[in-house]
Amino acid sequence: MTTRAGFVALIGEPNAGKSTLLNRMVGAKVSIVTHKVQTTRARIRGVAMEGQAQIVFVDTPGLFQPRRRLDRAMVAAAWGGAADADVIVLMIEAHRGLTEGVERILEGLADIGKGRQVALAINKIDKVQAETLLGLTQALNARYDFAETFMISAERGHGVDALRSWLAGALPEGPWLYPEDQIADLPMRMIAAEMTREKLTLRLHQELPYQLTVETENWEERKDGSARIDQLIYVVRDGHKGIVLGNKGETIKSVSKAAREELEEFLGRKVHLFLQVKVRQGWMDEAERYSEMGLDFKDGNG
Repeated sequence: MTTRAGFVALIGEPNAGKSTLLNRMVGAKVSIVTHKVQTTRARIRGVAMEGQAQIVFVDTPGLFQPRRRLDRAMVAAAWGGAADADVIVLMIEAHRGLTEGVERILEGLADIGKGRQVALAINKIDKVQAETLLGLTQALNARYDFAETFMISAERGHGVDALRSWLAGALPEGPWLYPEDQIADLPMRMIAAEMTREKLTLRLHQELPYQLTVETENWEERKDGSARIDQLIYVVRDGHKGIVLGNKGETIKSVSKAAREELEEFLGRKVHLFLQVKVRQGWMDEAERYSEMGLDFKDGNG
């Protein structure tokens, strides 16, 4: 029986629903999902099986106008993920339509999209009227020669099966790239750090989430089958440390509990999670921190 395998890059503006779609396609939570934009920092690979096809999804950071080194490295990772893929899926939010950001992405696709199939997925279709959807579809297809257009709701699952089925057929023939039961190629240490960072992002507000990072410093397998995980939360200022800790340590306790519970569900066993907050003013300019996030420090130049 013929097998197919290949990489599919999900690209779009921040908050377009790429991580939600990836998690639904894969059937498990492998990518950080929050209401805040720019939460996905690294190119996260999730693996989905569809018949005899293995679809390796690359959930790229949202494409936006970069201001800082970290922003530039994230945008470079996004375009790099698209350039390495066999198929590209551009995700657009139905209610936001043809924004300036989408215009810039379409310009980038004129180059990156050459030689590969590019599909359009209009997400959050439940937020607009049918005639608005039709007009947006026509406008986008007039701007770029998409191989196929899909109307989806990543959150509710509408149209997702049709997209996955089409992607499976669009991939090149070849052997599978990962074991059949593997859902992500991120190291568990990084997935664990992302889960804690998501809980911090949900709990905290304004700029702070983008000024912090989480690293799994130690992972110890215990004889009783449980795991002890020690993580460091880096912030850039003393004031930020106080915010992360919260009054009498309430915030960090709440974050730790939520992250531990999700890790236990994901791993299917007991987890002992220990979080420590450290002030490290220049972490956003340290190559080692970028490596931990799966980003290229050099891509932040510019």
